[in-house]
Amino acid sequence: MATKAPRRTAQRILDASLALFNRFGEPNVSTTLISSELNISPGNLYYHFPAKEELVNALFDRYENDLAPLLAAATDIKNIEDAWFFIHSLFEIVWAYRFLYRDLNDLLSRNRLLESNTKDVLLHKTSAFKSLLQGLELSNALSLTAEDRHSCAVHMVVLLTWWLSYEYVRDPRNALENVNAEKSVLKGAVQVLRLLLPYLELKEREHLHVLLKAYDSNRSAV
Repeated sequence: MATKAPRRTAQRILDASLALFNRFGEPNVSTTLISSELNISPGNLYYHFPAKEELVNALFDRYENDLAPLLAAATDIKNIEDAWFFIHSLFEIVWAYRFLYRDLNDLLSRNRLLESNTKDVLLHKTSAFKSLLQGLELSNALSLTAEDRHSCAVHMVVLLTWWLSYEYVRDPRNALENVNAEKSVLKGAVQVLRLLLPYLELKEREHLHVLLKAYDSNRSAV
């Protein structure tokens, strides 16, 4: 039992740090606040994470682990409904680690490891979206050139990565609060999905319009 205690404490520290970073922004959360939130001594926290940068890196590792299996599933997407589920699931992960997105530029300026890892994640996201588009093309749901495929994939990644920053600028005091999670996720997913409209075949385009109308109604209700 004694050997498991450090892992449990480290997990609690990471969980509390993620909640505080998401709520207040990483630059505004000190290790003192984290230890106070957990009712542990600063020395106990430093034993597990000697610097706040190590907390951020550990949370980024967790984020990558959550993201990897979903990105790998992009090759299985064959229709618009699959694409919607994939994109919505991506936004749920973005929301769960939203401090990484809201504070991205500041974090990258102070953390070289995070800078390198974030570039890798962007490449993986772009590759996943290209796979999504190729899958839809193979199933005759859409038609686009190789150049369009790359351009569309990049646009999808840009929207996915900076959507919450856009939401935050529009409403800094409320946009990233937990009560707005469903609305923010829906809005972002819908905007990414709309990027497919110019390339879809008529039947798929009509189906997507039906889906978007339904999701717009759900978004208005939350």
